[in-house]
Amino acid sequence: MKKVALIAHDKKKDNLLEFVKKNIDIFSKFELVGTGTTGKLISEVLGLTVKRYKSGPLGGDQQIGALIAEDEVEFVMFFRDPLTSQPHEPDVQALIRLCDVHNVAIATNISTAELLIKNY
Repeated sequence: MKKVALIAHDKKKDNLLEFVKKNIDIFSKFELVGTGTTGKLISEVLGLTVKRYKSGPLGGDQQIGALIAEDEVEFVMFFRDPLTSQPHEPDVQALIRLCDVHNVAIATNISTAELLIKNY
């Protein structure tokens, strides 16, 4: 079973949580992976099992990127905060690049996520 990656910057975690909650029937069909705090939040609040990697700034984005490179990820929900500077922006860009290279769908906002999730 392919994995779905769940990632969100701090100011977007509540948005991702609400989105997953709204679509919990779809997300419960996948093996979920996520970066540190995001994975913990989804697991604790929604009761879904999420394999947690490190937080984004500590290498979690790169760990999920490795899964993408190994063709283990179906799609990525990465709710980004475009208005706040991120100290690990190079890692974020590398993750997005890997999605492009390996043809993995990535939603970086709610509008794109809504379109993507309709296919499942």
